[in-house]
Amino acid sequence: MRKEQQKSWTQKVRETSYALDLEPGVFTFGDPRRIAQSLKASAERSTQRKAGPFQSAMSMLNYYINRAGTKLPVEQKAILEQAKEELRELYGKKRKTL
Repeated sequence: MRKEQQKSWTQKVRETSYALDLEPGVFTFGDPRRIAQSLKASAERSTQRKAGPFQSAMSMLNYYINRAGTKLPVEQKAILEQAKEELRELYGKKRKTL
């Protein structure tokens, strides 16, 4: 039962979220820069988001990576992780180093 509730919740978020209107297939693109540019455009175009465009775009990317979990091919996960860096670059954000 718990599995059904989780699946239902994520499906509902994907189908009813108005935060970002994403380009179809954005997370399957093979180019991290293209993914980042698409997310940036979607975040800046959105009038429904609750946070700034950078945070909204990064949150959507992280949400997808986390929800895909172990089903995400290693190669695509690497591309999506690189897209995070590209997104930071597009917004002029430096990654904090320890």
